[in-house]
Amino acid sequence: MTGYSDRINHALAFAAKHHDQQVRRGLRPPYLTHPPNIAIILTRYGQSDDTVIAGILLNVAKDYVDAAQSPELISHRLGDKFGTAVLETVLAAVPPRLSRTGVELSNDERRSEYLASLAQTPDAARWVVCADALHDAATLLAEVRRTIDPSVVWERRGGARSMGWYRDLVQASRHAGFQGAIVDELQDVVEALEAAR
Repeated sequence: MTGYSDRINHALAFAAKHHDQQVRRGLRPPYLTHPPNIAIILTRYGQSDDTVIAGILLNVAKDYVDAAQSPELISHRLGDKFGTAVLETVLAAVPPRLSRTGVELSNDERRSEYLASLAQTPDAARWVVCADALHDAATLLAEVRRTIDPSVVWERRGGARSMGWYRDLVQASRHAGFQGAIVDELQDVVEALEAAR
């Protein structure tokens, strides 16, 4: 069972430093609250230290990929610090920035490409992606439930676009044969979100 480890502590500190000035959409809480919540979700499901660390570092890696940093630099920043298994998992969980022909993809195209490749994605990366989506969806649900005007939160957080991603991720995960119970939890949150709109 995963518990405290110095490697997880190091990953949390690394992510907190990276996300220090960033805020999340919606009610704009500090972004650095997101990685620990992903870690909690993955730990609750008994995932390995490497998978938990990959979850903590997911959005760091996304930022590196979005900034077109070289694979060598990403490997140095993440792989050298946290190991090859973490690096491979986190990069497998990041939607590609470029098409196979080297053309920049839109966010929707990136998500579509990722979903299409989910059948070949290692289970550890699937757990990371689902934990990230679960925290996002559950946070959106909590914000919608505690506000007087849910439509404001829905619009600010890109609710319709997010819902499409969550539904597509559940469907693609099941189609890919991913049996993680986290997919059931994500589906339950998606259904609750649809009911709360």
